[in-house]
Amino acid sequence: MSATERTQAFAEVRALTFDVQGTCADFCRPLQRMGEAVNRTKGLALDWGALSAEWRDLYRGHLDEIIAGKRPWLRVDRIYRETLDALLERHRLSAIFTTAERDEINAIWSRLDPWPDSIEGLGRLRRKFVTSTLSNAGMRAMVAVVKHAALPFDAILTAELAQSYKPAPAVYQLAVDYLGYRPEQIMMVACHKYDLKAARAFGMRTAFVARPLEFGPGARPDVAPEPWFDIYAKDFGALADALGA
Repeated sequence: MSATERTQAFAEVRALTFDVQGTCADFCRPLQRMGEAVNRTKGLALDWGALSAEWRDLYRGHLDEIIAGKRPWLRVDRIYRETLDALLERHRLSAIFTTAERDEINAIWSRLDPWPDSIEGLGRLRRKFVTSTLSNAGMRAMVAVVKHAALPFDAILTAELAQSYKPAPAVYQLAVDYLGYRPEQIMMVACHKYDLKAARAFGMRTAFVARPLEFGPGARPDVAPEPWFDIYAKDFGALADALGA
């Protein structure tokens, strides 16, 4: 497909909504730096790569239980904090960390690094489209992430506004309600296939941006193209090229 054909194919798109953790911002390196600092301070030799993966799995389990109605809704920062307690208890580390130290560890989710292409690529896309976050993070945490990483968005939307979590349809409905466009006029951008699959089922266009280093250099996340993606891009610059931005 030529550049002109691509531009015509997506002529109806007016807004782009973005997953943030993993797609726009790198959480792996900040978590690793934090873990190394903790190890030095505490005289420990913990594998924070493995611990952070386990922490994320506990967090995702809580989200799924909330979506299924098995737990009452909680903001993401509280879920991360509760699952941190559970993680430390599981590994018999509870006595080592004070409440204040746990709060500081948990705050890492508000201090994520932008990917090298994020700021420039988002800036290009923003000149042509309305751009917004559509994240599972809470509003307060997402404001902090966007400011810390200097991500140039027009709007901040998070699942907290729907009191649910992706991939629940109510979260994608936020983009329609708050941005004022029909689902087919909105493109969801993410590096997670489950997110795009749910957005597509809702009626949105989809763009997959590959983040092979999302979980660190030793991990192998699923970044293979799928025939149902509207766009497959290696980074935000390539996405901007595909959309004529």
